[in-house]
Amino acid sequence: MNLYIGIDLGTSSLKGLLVNEEGEILRTASSDYEVYYPENGWSEQDPADWVQAMNGVLAELSRGREQEIRGISLGGQMHGLVALDAGGEVIRPCILWNDGRTEAQTAWLNESVGKEKLSALTGNIAFAGFTAPKLLWMREREPDNFARIRKIMLPKDYLVYMLTGNFSCDYSDASGMLLLDVEHRCWSREMCEICGVKEDWLPELHESAEIVGAVKESYRLPNAVVTAGAGDNAAAAIGTGTVRNGDCNISLGTSGTVFIAQDSYSVDSRNALHSFAHANGHYHLMGCILSAASCRMWWLEDILGTNDYGKDEEEIAAAEDTGVIFLPYLMGERSPHNDTRIRGAFIGLSADTTRAQMSRAVMEGVTFALKDCLEIAKANGLEIRSTNLCGGGARSRVWRQICADILEMPVRILTTEQGPGYGAAILAMVGTGAYGSVKEATDRIVRTSETILPDPEKYDTYRKRYEIFKKLYPLLKQLQD
Repeated sequence: MNLYIGIDLGTSSLKGLLVNEEGEILRTASSDYEVYYPENGWSEQDPADWVQAMNGVLAELSRGREQEIRGISLGGQMHGLVALDAGGEVIRPCILWNDGRTEAQTAWLNESVGKEKLSALTGNIAFAGFTAPKLLWMREREPDNFARIRKIMLPKDYLVYMLTGNFSCDYSDASGMLLLDVEHRCWSREMCEICGVKEDWLPELHESAEIVGAVKESYRLPNAVVTAGAGDNAAAAIGTGTVRNGDCNISLGTSGTVFIAQDSYSVDSRNALHSFAHANGHYHLMGCILSAASCRMWWLEDILGTNDYGKDEEEIAAAEDTGVIFLPYLMGERSPHNDTRIRGAFIGLSADTTRAQMSRAVMEGVTFALKDCLEIAKANGLEIRSTNLCGGGARSRVWRQICADILEMPVRILTTEQGPGYGAAILAMVGTGAYGSVKEATDRIVRTSETILPDPEKYDTYRKRYEIFKKLYPLLKQLQD
């Protein structure tokens, strides 16, 4: 039997799946590691912790079936800066996607270099989480470390390097560095010059399902090769079958994403959404909100002091609607506002507002923020008729219905929802020839278990509330500036 391993390098843990060619999950394994916060707003990890986690997960998944494993691929947290010296050693801890130290460098790129120029060169403007601002920060604040750089890698690509000895990156993950000319799928020489980056520091570019090397003998997987893999959102989109023009996948994870596949490259007029390469060889638009399911966890566990999500669900379902609005900007916001300083708020509280009504408002506020991103994609000419829904928040039946009602479209829940790891396993299958294309593989493997239809009777209420929601960010910004 031919078997495949998909790895999801997340922010808090590394997860792995062992699957067969029909997409059946035979084994799962995971390993946690630490996030370090050396200063307020900073977020780092030690790449050695990822390697240790990967080695343990691979050993557990492959035990007794080493000869059968044909392919390995990875989906990973995007934007992180892994810098290597001339000996291939890590120079400093990885600066993560959610690190906020680059506010000044991001502003310099957007204001001095200019958003219009950045968009022309890369298809995107600068966001604090992107890799290029991190390199500028390192050049300014750690010049000795910057001078030692010989290779720049993204997190999952460092694991590919450890598996194969090869320096590689796929187009979807590279899109989030602000160093890639996304439209033409090549490194931007001018952006490299702006950031002081030598082109030979950058890895070789590949399509996500392209084989980049054989697994080193030390791993004792003699028949396994590694494909380039994908950024976590693109990998998750493959795992949910979001591969046709206008296909949409919404993730209610710690952060929230709206991912819309498109056959051709395009950029929205405001650069409010990311214009990235997709793992299927085409492109996608993506909006990312920094706080999604984490808003609900914050509200229940940190504020209310409970982890009884089931009881909360029952109370929300029975709660009367009073029009409370929640702005989910607990960590600032990326799409569409690109504002690291904005913070959240409840609006419309009264003496008879209940806990359940506030809990419901949290779910609605996150969904309104996702709708912000969806509306921009629609204005860009994409016809979006339905969406997949995945991530931890998608386990809530109440939240599923709220999404369908606010977004005014059917919401599909998939039979197998294992995030980036499942998409990575599919990429490994395609790369080794089990399927002729990503579309062929997803048509065969990805199945819908349930479709939630929107309630037209809710449209008018939610449309009016969304109009209020859109007016609140500018007002809140005035108060917080």
